[in-house]
Amino acid sequence: MQRVNKLLSLIVLVLMGTELTQVLPANPEESWQVYSSAQDSEGRCVCTVVAPQQTMCSRDARTKQLRQLLEKVQNMTQSIQVLDQRTQRDLQYVVKMEDQLRGLETKFRQVEENHKQNIAKQYKAIKAKMAELRPLIPVLEEYKADARLVQQFKEEVQNLTSSLSLLQQEMGAYDYDDLHSRVVSLEERLRACMQKLACGKLTGISDAITIKTSGSRFGSWMTDPLAPEGDTRVWYMDGYHNNRFVREYKSMADFMTSDNFTSHRLPHPWSGTGQVVYNGSIYFNKFQSNMIIKFDFKTSTISKSQRLDNSGYSNTYHYAWGGHSDIDLMVDEGGLWAIYATNQNAGNIVISKLHPLTLHIIQSWTTNHPRRSAGESFMICGTLYVTNGYSGGTKVYYAYQTNSSTYEYIDIVLQNKYSHISMLDYNPRDRALYAWNNGHQVLYNVTLFHVIRSEQL
Repeated sequence: MQRVNKLLSLIVLVLMGTELTQVLPANPEESWQVYSSAQDSEGRCVCTVVAPQQTMCSRDARTKQLRQLLEKVQNMTQSIQVLDQRTQRDLQYVVKMEDQLRGLETKFRQVEENHKQNIAKQYKAIKAKMAELRPLIPVLEEYKADARLVQQFKEEVQNLTSSLSLLQQEMGAYDYDDLHSRVVSLEERLRACMQKLACGKLTGISDAITIKTSGSRFGSWMTDPLAPEGDTRVWYMDGYHNNRFVREYKSMADFMTSDNFTSHRLPHPWSGTGQVVYNGSIYFNKFQSNMIIKFDFKTSTISKSQRLDNSGYSNTYHYAWGGHSDIDLMVDEGGLWAIYATNQNAGNIVISKLHPLTLHIIQSWTTNHPRRSAGESFMICGTLYVTNGYSGGTKVYYAYQTNSSTYEYIDIVLQNKYSHISMLDYNPRDRALYAWNNGHQVLYNVTLFHVIRSEQL
């Protein structure tokens, strides 16, 4: 049992502290389910846990399973090496930033000591920059600690390989029932951890990637973040009112290269560009009302409708660009959200978490940001990000964290390639922003900063 406990603790160490995405085994008949625990060079994440079947109890079966596990651990070693290379590259950036901070601190002290001999404007600029960068220092220190944790992962995987080899020679002391219950428990904790570690704080947005040029100045397009594996259908809605036809393209490739689509007729015209497709249904705001409708594409029927009480509609509290955009529905890692404004909150943004089946409000947050001053907004990991406009130079400048009910002002450039953004939504499966930019369908990749945590799972 000592070796079993050691095996479990080693597996836990390897699983802690990375972004995790479930990957099922190629053969469902295998005795072990394996999830891998690292990131590849393209940023995709893999997580590994072992869950033996209850029926596997013979000595030969257990020997085979241990052999398979040993092979998986050897493969995991390569994955850890990829993670280590990536972490070390990021660590070099952290060290460089620390050097810049120290240099800036030195310069600041010099200016502060001789400020009477310097121009007041220069002094104020440097002081403001220092105030902006000082909060980064503890973050950088934490990231250095994470790099040491990855090094520990490497060492533990090497030890794990040796331990498994010894276990193969000591099958008589191997309590399989106990191991099974422990690993099932570990798997449950791991799934909860996967949700937690999948999130992060927005730190960057890529340049715009133009997918297609079509439609009018206003519209929306999207993919379903809960679509089954291999389902890459694209949903396309032109205009912000007086339209009820949704186009369905079979794939992103079809959407980009052809005009072959299936048309779905909604029972009511939509309002604005805040629609979202989620788990096979489209959620939209019925035109000239505060009614939210859930329409099932498979049955072509309304499966649920619900009024969003007190919310403004019909251009009462729209985004800065207008377009009956009073109610914006969106999805992130946590589920379905509605962004709107009310008289009770003086026209400022209200964030509501919605139940996807009943459309009832689970919880709401009131912000101090005027709805009409927002260019567009989107949710990532429970945080609402708001842009400062919809035309010309655009940036994400306001963030409201629902987990802490706090807000902050940020400065993240959003390339407004075609000078008029009328739709901006995040897809948690793609880790990308979908935008409708003056008759162009555009994608942005996002960078999320996520600190590896080593606390007990």
